[in-house]
Amino acid sequence: MFQFLSRCNMALRRVLALAAAPGRRSSSSKPSLAPDFVEALRAVVGAPNVSTATAVREQHGHDESMHPCAPPDVVVWPQAVGQVQELAALCHRHRVPMVPFGTGTGLEGGVNAVQGGVCFDLSRMDAIAELSLEDFSVTVEPGVTRKALNKHLRGTGLWFPVDPGADASLCGMAATGASGTNAVRYGTMRPNVLNLRVVLPDGRLLHTAGAGRQPRKRAAGYDLTSLFVGSEGTLGFLTQATLRLHPLPEATAVTIASFPSVGAAVACTVQVLQAAVPVARIEFLDEVMADACGRFSGMGLPVAATLLLELHGSRRSLAEQQQQTEEIVRQNGGSGLAWAEGLEEREQLWAMRHNAWYAALALRPGCQGYCTDVCVPISRLPDVVVETKQDLQASSLTGPMVGHVGDGNFHCILVFNSQDPEEAQHIHAFTQRLGRRALAAGGTCTGEHGVGLGKRALLQEELGPEGLDTLRSIKAALDPHNLMNPGKVL
Repeated sequence: MFQFLSRCNMALRRVLALAAAPGRRSSSSKPSLAPDFVEALRAVVGAPNVSTATAVREQHGHDESMHPCAPPDVVVWPQAVGQVQELAALCHRHRVPMVPFGTGTGLEGGVNAVQGGVCFDLSRMDAIAELSLEDFSVTVEPGVTRKALNKHLRGTGLWFPVDPGADASLCGMAATGASGTNAVRYGTMRPNVLNLRVVLPDGRLLHTAGAGRQPRKRAAGYDLTSLFVGSEGTLGFLTQATLRLHPLPEATAVTIASFPSVGAAVACTVQVLQAAVPVARIEFLDEVMADACGRFSGMGLPVAATLLLELHGSRRSLAEQQQQTEEIVRQNGGSGLAWAEGLEEREQLWAMRHNAWYAALALRPGCQGYCTDVCVPISRLPDVVVETKQDLQASSLTGPMVGHVGDGNFHCILVFNSQDPEEAQHIHAFTQRLGRRALAAGGTCTGEHGVGLGKRALLQEELGPEGLDTLRSIKAALDPHNLMNPGKVL
């Protein structure tokens, strides 16, 4: 979600580098690896696939988050799993940190090389290795993005529905546990990953469900696949993913409904889910965001709390779902229902939604943005959203709200003046209150963006000492020298 965040100036990144790792490298840090070691890297992948150029290192030293650029000492582009193994073994022997890099569209500083080392850019490993239409599965390398995969699937009747917004790497999406607008119907990355090929920190190769296996379910031993999904590059390199595919729906319909209050819109969401309407997407915009999106897109939405609902099914079942949805919307004071079933009209509505980040920034031209990512149980969603709205108003912050409320996940896009340290501190304080509000409601500090650099303190509160100790034990067992993406998560 919101993977298209604009690059922020260094002053802003420093202000918002929450709980930054000690010894953080600055963007001006010079490479510190021995020339012989760099030559050894070149011997593995070839000189054209190794770079110590400042511009290249800085490009790989940050994602789309607010965290300061922390460049690696060198960037390498392996093109085969064997090369990843050799490079990892070399770094392991010399105790050099390693950082995986996909497309750089993350939101929590996950690719920042806070301790320097070698950045493994896996974008040139871009094969779609195996497609099984009968098994509804596909195996991809880390350079394959979600849009490239769905383009490859055209004409098959299948698609991969997990959509975080950006054209992200599929293995990167697995590494961060990504989700998006379709998660309420099709799930997040975790249930959609059947197997992973992982290069461990010392260069050994692991198939998390066994080599060549892709069962729809399994109860054989520990769930290693789920362990690596969401590990954020701290346990190994995801060099191949076997993914679950889904049939394209026969018919699709989208509608927009306006509500008298934020509470009414969110209550409607809960009731739609309780009524077992098989909704595919149910997205929330508060009145500030609805106004911003309406003006930015030229669609002229009512200035009111808004839901965008999408239904998938057969043509016969869709009519029944639409009627059921309309009844629940009206019971909650909703209005303005008009169903769009044509492809062009549906794409126009979702383009408006996907441009919410830019619409929010347009509220304060010249300012920057920061996106939160809490997720709470559905039963607590109305209270938490209303309390957060009240907190925004009391704090006098510009923070339009948007979210995948069908699974309890919502975001505040906080737009503020990067030249005003006091306002930036208010943003920091608000994000901490919001994170703790979600935890108090039985939720999580991050629903889809990951922990990275900025949410480590909240993770400690979320898991408690025993949970955190268990994570540390797992990390120590797989990466005893703390070489894989150090400074992240823990």
